[in-house]
Amino acid sequence: MLRQNCLRVINTVSAACNKFTLMTRYTILINSLFLFVAGQANAEVAQQLIVKFKETAIQQSSISTADMAIGLTSRATVSLTRVRSMSGGEEILSVDSKLTGGELATVVRELERDESVEYVELDLIMRTQFVPNDPLYGDQWHYYEAVGGLNLPLAWDLTLATGVVAGVLDTGYRPHVDLVDNILPGYDFVSTAFLGNDGDGRDGDPTDPGDAMNAGECGGGFPPEDTNSSWHGTHVAGTVAATTDNGVGVAGVAPNAKILPLRVLGKCGGYTSDIADAIRWAVGIPVTGVPNNVNPVKVINLSLSSSGPASCSSTYSTAIAEARAAGAVIVVAAGNNDGNANSYSPGNCGGVISVAATNRQGGKASYSNFGTVVDVAALGGGQGFANDPGGILSTANDGTDLPGVDNYLFYQGTSMATPHVTGTVALMFGIDSFLTPDEVETALKETARPFPETCSGCGFGIVDAAEVTALVNGDIVPQDQANLKVVLQGDDGKFRWENIFTGQGRVRYLVVVSNEGPQIATTTVVTNVFPGGVTLDTIVPQQGVCSVDGLICDLGNLAVGESVEIAIEVVTTITKRSYSSSVASDIQDFDQSNDEVTTVFGGAILWLLGVMGLLGLLRFRMNKKGYR
Repeated sequence: MLRQNCLRVINTVSAACNKFTLMTRYTILINSLFLFVAGQANAEVAQQLIVKFKETAIQQSSISTADMAIGLTSRATVSLTRVRSMSGGEEILSVDSKLTGGELATVVRELERDESVEYVELDLIMRTQFVPNDPLYGDQWHYYEAVGGLNLPLAWDLTLATGVVAGVLDTGYRPHVDLVDNILPGYDFVSTAFLGNDGDGRDGDPTDPGDAMNAGECGGGFPPEDTNSSWHGTHVAGTVAATTDNGVGVAGVAPNAKILPLRVLGKCGGYTSDIADAIRWAVGIPVTGVPNNVNPVKVINLSLSSSGPASCSSTYSTAIAEARAAGAVIVVAAGNNDGNANSYSPGNCGGVISVAATNRQGGKASYSNFGTVVDVAALGGGQGFANDPGGILSTANDGTDLPGVDNYLFYQGTSMATPHVTGTVALMFGIDSFLTPDEVETALKETARPFPETCSGCGFGIVDAAEVTALVNGDIVPQDQANLKVVLQGDDGKFRWENIFTGQGRVRYLVVVSNEGPQIATTTVVTNVFPGGVTLDTIVPQQGVCSVDGLICDLGNLAVGESVEIAIEVVTTITKRSYSSSVASDIQDFDQSNDEVTTVFGGAILWLLGVMGLLGLLRFRMNKKGYR
């Protein structure tokens, strides 16, 4: 299939766009020249490797680098063919069969183990970027900005997610002119007329009638004040797959994907039971009383969360497990409580990709939940006022209660971060429809960018659409990553008094190092810092070896999920002191916020209690003998 390059000149904003109620700057004429490249996977292009041999190996060999390369191919476990020599003496090898990113990584490491090889690199293919002609694309900074953006344009050169179906379980959708062409027939799963706000229960119409609420209408004082309709599902769906390159409005992350809208939230929210039924139906599992879904999804977007702390219910767990068994990926918002995401459902359920939100600077958005259940982060935006352009721009509606006119609005939240990930997953499936949910999650984590600003508990990094699609396409090899963590625990951590006159005693504590994955942490080294006036007595690592002074401990390799203890005992005085330890490895540690720790051990209190106890005992004995 040939790649087509088309030049398009945008002279005006389309008449359809002019009717929308937009901020004045959105209607500025754009007279720019854009290069359109029809995105598609490069299955016809051979995968190639660049091999550089060591100068010493070349000098010691009696053959040319070309012959050395041929010899290298004969020793490889996959079929390789020498292509040519480069101007710098490197050799080009062609991979004779299409390999995944992980398989390519194995080949690269295998070749690099050869003593004659200095390095092996992928012979990457560079491409012209697809830039859509949607007039508001320039305001979708969250797609392309280098610091905090999704790095989306390069991904579009590989795939536009054609044929991929994404389920958006939300408030329904409005037939927005910039969205409706990518909408499939969905279903309204809201089971009560009150929540549905549409006069009935479940039906075949998933359009959003509005979710405006009066103060206290939902019970328990919620909401605290009158609220307008959110058009939340329309905004989320637009981020996933707004119609793109149509000269109107905004672009979607997965331009050629189709949205299956499933209405599960209405006025006051939605029941877990309705959401669980919709999850099953989305992947093609029959639901009683509902016609079968003829468009099963590959990815499900859940931009929703419990209003307060809640564990993952059995209802959610079962539905999620069944959807995963059907091959679907479930992407869930971590929540907007600036709290521990482990306490909010369904983002805390096993088997989902839990998404935290970052701001424009790539740090944690002020509202975003965080915690160990979070897998990755994406752009959720940060706003100081309504429609602040620091938020995420997508399709919306101007109706305050009932539906009004199509428009575009900036929103913020983990609800906005989640469809960025959902759209990226759709792009991945556009390249390889046979990816498993586990493979998708691993690829997202392996290619996530480190946070440019602090985002503790935000997962493996910011999702990078270009990197992850290149990985799936076999254009890059996955980067080894681990998440090392070090904590100090008292063996009892207390000062053990030995000499009442000198105040000398001992402190025993443990340095505990763990690796949360996703890869093995190689050559793991712990550095210990002891305070002044402290003498090391013993240091015993559970594995590896420590230096005589205890300052450096080489623990070797740590497997995923492995934890290693270093038992330390020091001689010191009664004073409380700070003990520190840090950990490092040969491979990238995506979250360095837990790589160093300082803890205070010891203290005078126990020693004083001991002295007071001893003096009290002496006094008691003296009184007993008649001394005053």
